[in-house]
Amino acid sequence: MKRIVSISLGSSKRDHQATTNFGGQDFSIERIGTDGDKDKAIQLIRELDGKVDAFGMGGTDLYVYAGNKRYIFRESAQIAAAAKKTPIVDGSGIKNTLERRVVQYLAEQGGVTFKNKSVLVVCAVDRFGLAEELVAAGSKAIFGDLLFGLGLPIPIRSLDSLAMLARVIAPIITKLPVSLFYPTGDSQTETKSRFSRYFQEAEIVAGDFHFIRRYMPARLDGKLIITNTVTKEDEKLLQGRGVATLITTTPEIGGRSFGTNILEGVLITLSGKRPEELTAFDYERILDEINIMPRIKRLS
Repeated sequence: MKRIVSISLGSSKRDHQATTNFGGQDFSIERIGTDGDKDKAIQLIRELDGKVDAFGMGGTDLYVYAGNKRYIFRESAQIAAAAKKTPIVDGSGIKNTLERRVVQYLAEQGGVTFKNKSVLVVCAVDRFGLAEELVAAGSKAIFGDLLFGLGLPIPIRSLDSLAMLARVIAPIITKLPVSLFYPTGDSQTETKSRFSRYFQEAEIVAGDFHFIRRYMPARLDGKLIITNTVTKEDEKLLQGRGVATLITTTPEIGGRSFGTNILEGVLITLSGKRPEELTAFDYERILDEINIMPRIKRLS
């Protein structure tokens, strides 16, 4: 059995372990949260290095892309460097591929109409593929990177503005501690409403669940949520706030959806290659071979 372990800067309250099968291969999938403790994350990776088939890096990104340039988060790179033998991935290798496919699938086969729908993408800089595909599908999108990432009352309303923002802030934020702009540790299980009007005005809310959970308002009646990394408790929370439909971009494993870092770990294990050897075409091919589909769940 192959073993994939996600070491996350997120809350240990969200830890989970499950077994599943992809492409005829059995996998043990495990998520271990370190409650924002970078040193603990490094220690765990060192202890498991060479003993597992792939590491996922959760609660942070290793890379962010601005145009054709890739920027490395300094803090995340320090964590990743602890893995000397086992490959470690953060999910960025498949986000652009997977999330585009999800929007296309929903529009063509999932019964979701995006044209002229108001969509809030809570943070789009690290999900540019999702943002582009939502716009290509005809939605009226607002990108909340400044709203929810930096707390500034400035919605972004175009892909050009988003790309410009990425080029400006990527060299800066990648040198800062992740906790300054992304929920880590116990903050992943807390809700602190911010800029509620943008949630309320949107018909569809998309993007990172930790941003959604932390900043969503008390009511989300009739909304469609497109996200991932959702536990059973999260589903109950969304249902209690009136969400109509939950769509996770990663499949259900053991009663919950895991992050893209876990799925990327599965894909590189199935490929038998190192992450740097895989192309977008390789990811597309493997996703097709193992028939990865989004999960659509009606909550009300």
